[in-house]
Amino acid sequence: MALVDLRGQRKIRTGDELVRHLESFSLEMKFSAGVWFFAPGGGRFHDRYCDPMSLEQILEEAAKLQPHGLAALEAHYPNEVNEDNLDLFKQYQQDTGIRLVTLVPNLFYESRFEWGSLSNPDPQVRRFAIERVKTTLQLNRELETDFAIVWPGIDGYENTFAHNHAAARQRFLDGLVEAMDAVPGVRLAEEPKPYEPRGNILFGTTAQGLLAAHRVEAALQAPENRALLDQGHALFCLNPEVGHVLMGYEDLAYSFSLACEEGRLAHTHWNAQPLGNYDQDLNVGVLGIEQAEAALYALKTHGYTGYFGIDINPERMPVRQALINCMDALKGMNAFIDGLDHARIVECVEKPAENRGILEHLLIEARWGA
Repeated sequence: MALVDLRGQRKIRTGDELVRHLESFSLEMKFSAGVWFFAPGGGRFHDRYCDPMSLEQILEEAAKLQPHGLAALEAHYPNEVNEDNLDLFKQYQQDTGIRLVTLVPNLFYESRFEWGSLSNPDPQVRRFAIERVKTTLQLNRELETDFAIVWPGIDGYENTFAHNHAAARQRFLDGLVEAMDAVPGVRLAEEPKPYEPRGNILFGTTAQGLLAAHRVEAALQAPENRALLDQGHALFCLNPEVGHVLMGYEDLAYSFSLACEEGRLAHTHWNAQPLGNYDQDLNVGVLGIEQAEAALYALKTHGYTGYFGIDINPERMPVRQALINCMDALKGMNAFIDGLDHARIVECVEKPAENRGILEHLLIEARWGA
């Protein structure tokens, strides 16, 4: 699999160069969607509200959304993609052009992971988790995906007293290093989330994810991995999700920019979420429009060329309508930021003392014509 070049994200532009970039570069609205939410099951407090769907039905439904911008799918191993149905996905891509952009090792659901996966103090469970990551990386290579998302959702703690935090973090990262060196050249994208289902999740914020990236890459030994790193490519990247970032009370644009500054923004997951609260996975645009627009403008500033992954939980509407709503919301917000007066915006940011309140008024004019 060819490694997507993210190095351009690192370029920091100012002044006229930034204005020219903002006026000439537009984010490509290409979308991916997780197959897991096409027919959401019941939750902790209620039964499912829709009928289950077979994998074939999900793929058929996804193909109908291609005219709206759906270009790729995301799935878990071994839940939705495994050795028994690889040919189905390969044929699906040939027939529709919709590809699998990432295959995610499921390291959180099974009862064996009660005390964690890669961080588990039980050597047998941890070994099982490491081997699952290795297998998933191999399948990512075979399916020619762009990266493998890793979500440490069950790796964490509730009672912090006497918890050996350093040892847990080390076990988790060492497991990733072993898997990445066993299957070199495959990029990982960690998805930070501060809490839920664990009270506290390892590497749950953007900054902690970047810290993990540096530690993992410093420990990689496989010649192919070292060669890629020497060329300036990042192998441990991030897949920030809007909801997870806001759960941690982070600023969305700032967090996305942090990942881009190091050339580590492999992918983005989009939904809507109030600050804090439980992970709601609302449709894009339902809440926090100003945060979403600012994040898109940050991505535009950095020249982001990746997918916009939709990660929602459409319990009370057909998944088709939910995905159309999300994709249309992002398209609309992208058109809005493209239409802004970029020269005036850059002037306001770079000469704030001479433009007090002007940036705010530019947005008021653009939104409401005042």
